[in-house]
Amino acid sequence: MPGTPFGVVHLDVPPVASGLAVGSLVAGIVSILVSLLVICFGAVGSDWDGVWAAGAFTVLGVLTGAGAVGAGLLALRQIRRPTAPSAVRFAGRGLAISGVSCGGAGLLLSLLGLGLALLVSLA
Repeated sequence: MPGTPFGVVHLDVPPVASGLAVGSLVAGIVSILVSLLVICFGAVGSDWDGVWAAGAFTVLGVLTGAGAVGAGLLALRQIRRPTAPSAVRFAGRGLAISGVSCGGAGLLLSLLGLGLALLVSLA
């Protein structure tokens, strides 16, 4: 401060990886892995047993995919938000984008796997 013996120091705080971005990526990868289970049960399942198993795993795949997309979008918002120089800054934009894309892909693959299960059982 000018005119006083005191000075203002702004410590440089290094950016921290956003927990929402990391969680989004993990949930997106889980969603893709669960969607592969849905496709396997749908293609190999005999009669309606495969459809029931694919349907149960589809619910899990859709929930994790939607959670990944939601968390990734919140992480992008958190990372974009401007902060004061002494506040914690968040990084991980690439993690958040990857989480959104993996979550969306897992969600769509789960629904396609359920459709495959229905087609195989009807044929």
